[in-house]
Amino acid sequence: MASLPGAPIFAPAAELPDWARLSVDLASPRLGARALGASDDFFAEVGRMLDPAPAQFVPGKYDTNGKWMDGWESRRKRTAGHDWALVKLGVKGVIRGFDVDTSHFTGNYPPAVSIEATVSASDDVDALQAAAWTEILPATALGPSRHHLLECTSRDAWTHLRVNIYPDGGIARLRVYGRPVGALEGPGADPLVDLVAMENGGRAVAWNDASFGSSVAALLLPGRGLDMGDGWETRRRREPGNDWCVFELGAAGVVEKIEVDTAFFKGNYPDRCSLQAAFVSGGTDGSVTTQSMFWQTLLPEQKLSMDAVHVFADEVARLGTITHVRFNIFPDGGVSRLRLWGKVAR
Repeated sequence: MASLPGAPIFAPAAELPDWARLSVDLASPRLGARALGASDDFFAEVGRMLDPAPAQFVPGKYDTNGKWMDGWESRRKRTAGHDWALVKLGVKGVIRGFDVDTSHFTGNYPPAVSIEATVSASDDVDALQAAAWTEILPATALGPSRHHLLECTSRDAWTHLRVNIYPDGGIARLRVYGRPVGALEGPGADPLVDLVAMENGGRAVAWNDASFGSSVAALLLPGRGLDMGDGWETRRRREPGNDWCVFELGAAGVVEKIEVDTAFFKGNYPDRCSLQAAFVSGGTDGSVTTQSMFWQTLLPEQKLSMDAVHVFADEVARLGTITHVRFNIFPDGGVSRLRLWGKVAR
């Protein structure tokens, strides 16, 4: 994926409904997702459909098969049937909905799309084709060069998708909005794991500001930040107070070590940070956010520096099992990653 470095996996919150705004793209290569195959991708290779960057149109660009298009495009079908593509999600997850984006596909978009899902330990195309599939998005009409935000009613968790287009054509981008599940489940020993990592089911619940960067949830992405746009950055605060965000852990656990990474934030890193935490057994995201002001201190205020990984262990309070944290930065600024290393509560 040539355009992968620096590309966010989140769209601006203003462009998305709540079910997508509070989710992550399970089909992002940043989480390990990939296209496994397609019935036909003569004009545009199917893997482009998952590129995290917005689709582009390059006037006058052609390759040996015709006009170069930024997405997945099959040839004009001259037989019965329809085209399909197989996608492996980055992590197993519950899907809230899709963005089927036909940007720049005008006379060559599919008139309709449907999506099926399955759970499989195999990525073999033949084995997947023979698997039992469940339709989670019925055939839905598409239009030219636009985003189609389509809600999913299934509440099961899935690992693979089959995207069907009727009968042929091109999709610029596919976003699969949902939440990873199950990564921290199962018996066995309890090594230290990142309890809030996105691939382990951690999610952003609320935040007071995210004017710059890609998203608050970028704090939970794998690896270090790719650039200053790959993190959480707030506006310059011109009034008293501080900025904050609230996260739900992937599983209840005991935090033993905390990492705060300010990679690439040099003239705009926060002066200090702290964390609060609690074990929450009910309520809504709204009520959790209100309660977070009064949670116990997990990490007292700590001084931060530019472009560095800050590791705190002795400073972490022994609060026992928690499910949520509130990350406070003082007074404002940018942070690349947050890691909460601990043990899952079995």
